[in-house]
Amino acid sequence: MTAYDVIVLAGGAAKRLGGADKPGLRVGGRALLDRVLSACADAAVTVVVGGRRATARPVVWTREVPEGGGPLAALGAGLRLTTAERVLVLSADLPFLGRGTVDALLTAAGEPGREGALCTDPDGRDQPLVAAYRAEPLRRELALIATEHGSLAGLPLRLLTAELDLARIDAGPDASFDCDTWDDIAAARARIREHGAVLDEWITSVKNELGIDLDVDTALLLDLARDAAHGVARPAAPLTTFLVGYAAARASAGDSPDEAAAAVAEAARKATDLALRWEAEAEASGGEAAGAEGSGGGTANGTAGGAGRDAGREGTGTP
Repeated sequence: MTAYDVIVLAGGAAKRLGGADKPGLRVGGRALLDRVLSACADAAVTVVVGGRRATARPVVWTREVPEGGGPLAALGAGLRLTTAERVLVLSADLPFLGRGTVDALLTAAGEPGREGALCTDPDGRDQPLVAAYRAEPLRRELALIATEHGSLAGLPLRLLTAELDLARIDAGPDASFDCDTWDDIAAARARIREHGAVLDEWITSVKNELGIDLDVDTALLLDLARDAAHGVARPAAPLTTFLVGYAAARASAGDSPDEAAAAVAEAARKATDLALRWEAEAEASGGEAAGAEGSGGGTANGTAGGAGRDAGREGTGTP
């Protein structure tokens, strides 16, 4: 993918949230701003327009003039700090924005004749803050709007998008879901705990918390945990997966993320094979014990074989 820059708009008064620090509100244990930043982690330059705060990765900070001047003023302030031919523009309250949507926007924005691409929501409405723009026409239109109106402050985004040739991307209901109200925050927090999404959300959150850039084969590790729990003992599952991770880290020190992922897969394969051997051994031992009990194991005088041998030892003084 050709290099791109990103501008994240993280200002605004959040009036419908009672003035709360919206970019800092947590969904799935991560700040909304950090969730957005994770979807565009490979940007050449990341500019965040808003008040400074701790973030999961380094960014360039700036503010619109005047502060609270609205999205066009914020976009203009951020654009001055970018140099790439394409600029991804995002709001800071998109909890479900994913890498697939980012790639789709950047690809569509690079099509011949296009000046950018934006997402549309399920009702067909344009979302100009889930978009990618070609930098040259974006600068041109912002300059024309500022000249016509005297400044960019207080102006709506539609003045910009109406003048650009933009592709529309239907990225589904989640990509453009934003959090403007407390009900939106509650809905987002509930959605990540739904059965079909909770594991992926949790793994992503853990990787971000630990600073791990690694594609984890969740199914592989779950299968390993199941085999260890079933073939050895239930507590073996978390302990085994920890040891697999440790072994993979040692084996892939200094390697690329792809090589590290391969090391995890290899360590998991070895541990799975071991767990299955333990299970097979236990089953074989159980079958042998059952066979011994079925044969009776008795002696000619009717005593148990073991008891007869012990008695003989006692008679001879064997300890």
